[in-house]
Amino acid sequence: MRAAVWSFPSFSLESVSQALLGEGKAIGDEYDKMAEINRRYRDDKPALAIYNIRDCELVLRIFEKAQLLQFVMERAQTTGLAADHFGGSIAAFSHHYLPRMHRLGYVAPSVGDIQSKAYPGGYVMDSKPGFYDSVVVLDYKSLYPSIIRTYCVDPVGHAEGQHADDPAAQIKGPMGTLFSRDKHCLPEIVTTLSRSRDEAKRLKNEPLSQTLKLLMNSFAGVLGASECRFFNPELVSAVTLRGHEIVKRTQVFVEDRGYEAIYGDTDSIFIWLGRTHTNAEAHAVAAELVRDINAWWTKTLQDEQGLENFLEIEFDTHYAKFFMPTIRGSEVGSKKRYAGLSTDAAGKQEMVFRGLEMARSDWTLLARQFQEGLLSRIFHDQPYREFVTDYARSTLAGAKDDLLIYRKRLRHRLGDYLVNVPPQVRAARNADDYNVRMGRPMQYQNGGWIQYVMTTNGPEPLEARQSRVDYAHYLSKQLKPIADALLQPLGESFAALTSSQHDLF
Repeated sequence: MRAAVWSFPSFSLESVSQALLGEGKAIGDEYDKMAEINRRYRDDKPALAIYNIRDCELVLRIFEKAQLLQFVMERAQTTGLAADHFGGSIAAFSHHYLPRMHRLGYVAPSVGDIQSKAYPGGYVMDSKPGFYDSVVVLDYKSLYPSIIRTYCVDPVGHAEGQHADDPAAQIKGPMGTLFSRDKHCLPEIVTTLSRSRDEAKRLKNEPLSQTLKLLMNSFAGVLGASECRFFNPELVSAVTLRGHEIVKRTQVFVEDRGYEAIYGDTDSIFIWLGRTHTNAEAHAVAAELVRDINAWWTKTLQDEQGLENFLEIEFDTHYAKFFMPTIRGSEVGSKKRYAGLSTDAAGKQEMVFRGLEMARSDWTLLARQFQEGLLSRIFHDQPYREFVTDYARSTLAGAKDDLLIYRKRLRHRLGDYLVNVPPQVRAARNADDYNVRMGRPMQYQNGGWIQYVMTTNGPEPLEARQSRVDYAHYLSKQLKPIADALLQPLGESFAALTSSQHDLF
């Protein structure tokens, strides 16, 4: 599922089946699951058989729901790799590239011919934090593959371009790189795959469309992988730096139109329309910008280097309300973190979270539900002060104890944590000490996932919790940071709203 770019807080069968199918295993992720399995084995073998069969049924239904088998087969056909081979971007690149370069009379370099060194990644614009009305997001369709097609970025083309005698046969790239206009392989490969993807989308073959998208998007990364025989920092920089230029020039274009670019990330740009627009007005503005930017690139590329334009910007989202936070503890705008109230052409609204606590599994449900509730009230112009004080009061009163659980992954063996011992490790050690005292097998020595609560005696696992909840921890470490990030742009703070409620503390 990871290979098919599915994302879940946990990839356990129980978690994925609940998320996709709305139902779970015959024995869920309870702490005494092994004890229940042993009981069924001893006393009720038909029930144990039902448990095992249920697991198999869930896996098959998940495969069907996510079209995973079709994806695996399409990927094998497209990349030339075995169906059970995961990853393999370099091998897939070589599968497509080597035959073409051989037919042109070239021999591939060896791995390690060029020494590895750093190269620039994708462009991330400095954000302008705050709350906004009417923000539209425009996104370049398959930006890096489109750059490869438009500017003929290619290993063979690079070798030919560097030694071409006629400047008219060269395409100028970033950092003084030169590429051949007519001798190359990769642009044709991308063109073929792009057309195949368009056809797959027309036929509604989502597994094939996804396979082709992932393959094309991997090409720039492969050129920057030192394990690849075609690795060359100049090649991958010719793609990434051109991406920087494209987003920056797009920013200038939209600001010349009187709008403001408040954020950009690799292939997208977030545009504040300057005032509140109706949903129809915002979609109309976005459509006009898309049309004009694409026409401008077609003319500009032809005028500057005589190139055919394969860059295509598309409308992605209209946020009727949008929030860009600062980096915690500073006034600098954050990156890759925002929230918005998206509105489609039909007026349907949806809360969207990117990188915020609401979207991260390592924050408690207490924090995530608080952030969602507070943001929703602010976005919908509803009263929010009473929500903040009531939420804090009910937390202290124990009414939200079922939301206080941390769930974190142990990435190493417990014995490997010697100097820095994070809370989840302390909780896991307590849990296994408890398991030993109860005559049970230890569960966490080799890693895994642990659930725990912060108490007045530190982190304690759910299965062995003995101390009182440390409610002050949850207010100061979970609710306050979230509240202040949202309230400070509005001239308020968590402390100011809660300190007047004397019964809270």
